[in-house]
Amino acid sequence: MARNNLFSLIQKLSIAFSIILLFAGCASIGPGPKGGPKDKTPPKVLNITPPDLSRNFKAKKVDITFDEYFKLVDQAKQFSISPDLARMPTLKVKKKILEITIADSLEKNTTYTLNFGKAIVDINEGNILKNFSYVFSTGNDLDSLSLSGTIRDAWTGKPVLDAVAMILPLSRDSLFGKKRASIYAVTDSSGNYKINNLRANTYKVYVLKDGNSDKIYEQSSDEVGFINEPLVLKGNVQHMDMVLFKENATVFKVIDRKLNTDGSISLSLNQKLKKPGITILDPAKLDADKLVKFTKAGDSAKVWLTDFGFDSVKVSVTNDGKLLQTVKLTRGKKDEYKRTVVPTDNIEGNLLNPHKTLQFTFGIPIQAVDPTKIILLEDSVPQTDFVVKRDSIDFLTYNFSYKWKANSAYDITFKPGAFTAIFKTESKEIKKKFEMAKGDDYGTLITKIVVPEPNKQYLLEVFNEAKKVVNNITVSRDTTVTFANYRSGKYFIRIIYDTNKNGQWDTGNVKLGVQPEKVWNEPKELSIRANWDRNETLTLPKEN
Repeated sequence: MARNNLFSLIQKLSIAFSIILLFAGCASIGPGPKGGPKDKTPPKVLNITPPDLSRNFKAKKVDITFDEYFKLVDQAKQFSISPDLARMPTLKVKKKILEITIADSLEKNTTYTLNFGKAIVDINEGNILKNFSYVFSTGNDLDSLSLSGTIRDAWTGKPVLDAVAMILPLSRDSLFGKKRASIYAVTDSSGNYKINNLRANTYKVYVLKDGNSDKIYEQSSDEVGFINEPLVLKGNVQHMDMVLFKENATVFKVIDRKLNTDGSISLSLNQKLKKPGITILDPAKLDADKLVKFTKAGDSAKVWLTDFGFDSVKVSVTNDGKLLQTVKLTRGKKDEYKRTVVPTDNIEGNLLNPHKTLQFTFGIPIQAVDPTKIILLEDSVPQTDFVVKRDSIDFLTYNFSYKWKANSAYDITFKPGAFTAIFKTESKEIKKKFEMAKGDDYGTLITKIVVPEPNKQYLLEVFNEAKKVVNNITVSRDTTVTFANYRSGKYFIRIIYDTNKNGQWDTGNVKLGVQPEKVWNEPKELSIRANWDRNETLTLPKEN
């Protein structure tokens, strides 16, 4: 009996031990819970020796202690000292201490600012300590003047993050030179900047959004802004606001050229041409049958040739008949070309706007349409009284005309070969299903425009949530504009102060001292409701 009890006890202990192992194994699957929320705090200064804002500075070394391990990033571009020294201070990271050694001699009675830009970054998460600076004076007094303001995008009006606002003493205005600015501040998320510890002097004021962070303006890649007149700084200055813009290139250049896999040629230009043109110089026989489409802005083009029996092709770009540049493209011996005939359309979801023509736009020129290979069903009933015709403005677009009816379901089938493109490329089967939207689904925006100055010209653009411009008009006096038959949704209005009355927005020019034309974005959202007329008054502010 005792033996049986002992055997039963061993069995129970064995089962219990197995259960413990099972739960232990389950608990060990996958990593355990990790720490709290992600660290978003940059390194924090705990101590500086000698202290920041020291006077009668004579030290050769400065130690800055942080609360965590850090590293220096892009030190050569981010770190600067003002006034400049012939030999830059050396920076060395020792655990949580930044050791700065000043190798050059310092001027007497001078305030120096060591600006670290975005060079100090924590080790773990890469959080940046922005706009950190260390200031000291070799005399009894510290320069204490400041300059502050806000930077906004010239086109959108929105604040710009991480733009570099800088001032250059008038005697050393080197924006276009090889020497980078040493007195600067980086903007925050609200576009605000502040430059401290400045001395009374005359300065040029700029802002840059430069791709390589070298604080030297490169017109081809950087955005820029500036204050026209030199700033005579005698006291603290606030609201020194600037707009940031991309200059038009002064010297024309084809910045990209490509022979695409479908056989077309793509050209990207660094200028917006008003009367652009393309000529095939060699082989010259290809010029007559070429097809060219420029973007609305005139800064890029696509060219289709009807014969690809060449090894290379020379293409010239002109503006108003004047030759700008000739480029050469070469075919690879093993290049293969694949062409597809697939259209996009203007059907919104599965609804066709009753106030618009049904359109199909192709990515390759169409040479023939076969109506016998197009089947149109209205509520499953075949219809034949439709017309498919090339658009008079855009040769890549075809209009599908038919007397559409409300509350009817439509099916369109384009059988294989319904469209034939260049090089005898035929379309595959294409199917479209949609309904005619109800007129009641659309609304109207009636806007009274009050201009600040008569006889001046203003360009008004209406754009939707996707930033797509849906309408534009020119205004030169107080007027009321009706934007009818808009699909319900959110819309916005932008006004361009067309100073030179050329019908487009003109950007600025730093060397000529020309600011970009003012753009005013109406901050109020203009929602359009279905089957509703909305009345608004838009009073434009006077141009500063």
